[in-house]
Amino acid sequence: MSDILIGADELAALTAADERVRILDVRWRLDRPDGRPEYLDGHIPGAVYVDLDHELAQHGAPTDGRHPLPPIEVLQAAARRWGIDDGDTVVVYDDLKSLSAARAWWALTDAGVADVRILDGALRAWKASGRPLEDGAVVPAPGSVTLTGGHLPRLTIDEAAEVAATGTLIDVRAEERYRGDAEPIDPRAGHIPGAINLPTTANVDANGRFLSPAALRERFADIDADRPIGVYCGSGVTASHAFVALTLAGFAPRLYGGSWSQWSNHTDRPVAVGSQPGALAPAEKENQS
Repeated sequence: MSDILIGADELAALTAADERVRILDVRWRLDRPDGRPEYLDGHIPGAVYVDLDHELAQHGAPTDGRHPLPPIEVLQAAARRWGIDDGDTVVVYDDLKSLSAARAWWALTDAGVADVRILDGALRAWKASGRPLEDGAVVPAPGSVTLTGGHLPRLTIDEAAEVAATGTLIDVRAEERYRGDAEPIDPRAGHIPGAINLPTTANVDANGRFLSPAALRERFADIDADRPIGVYCGSGVTASHAFVALTLAGFAPRLYGGSWSQWSNHTDRPVAVGSQPGALAPAEKENQS
């Protein structure tokens, strides 16, 4: 497999042979952000629960977005609580096709952890391998990892607008949210003008495993690799998943962490609706007339 993904068999072999493997359970979803009850009911043996809302994000002004990445010192304190030491292999998983586990992969890789893997196929793959789960909480001895930020490319709100105009900005949300048919969470419906829509849920197969690099390259065949590429979603969580898919396909994406939740809270930013990348909403057209 790649340096990003790990299979259930490989994870089992690593844990049997090397005690310097830290497994993180990152169960989270919009309709049920606290995944701890499910974690306590059954998780991969030795896995530590990670609270995405409070340990992989910070919460401030709405204009920052719903899940801004935490400051490096906050992430480092959390990583030490998870028992991570320098040199550890870290494996992250969830029960949602790696959509939330990818956020942990991105944050820790960006923070300088050299070997972070996503369990391909998520918890379902571990169960399908016939291996057991354990219940209850795992509380490890504190780790001593030292983190440094800025190891992965990201976009500010201004840079996202520039990529939409000069390269390829990919909105990875569901089609109905991209079109602006409905917006259940953020203050305005639609997408960043110029962004195309490639939902990240299509980057995995029916079993929740990432498509092969060749299949992903075919899916992204219309993207010009010589121009800037950016990805965003609702709040920067599932954009991390698309970042992984693009990386597996051989592209060099940049993550707009503020995503639509930040953009839509800045009333001076234009909004597009419909299936076309640059179709401005009526109010935006009036503002430009």
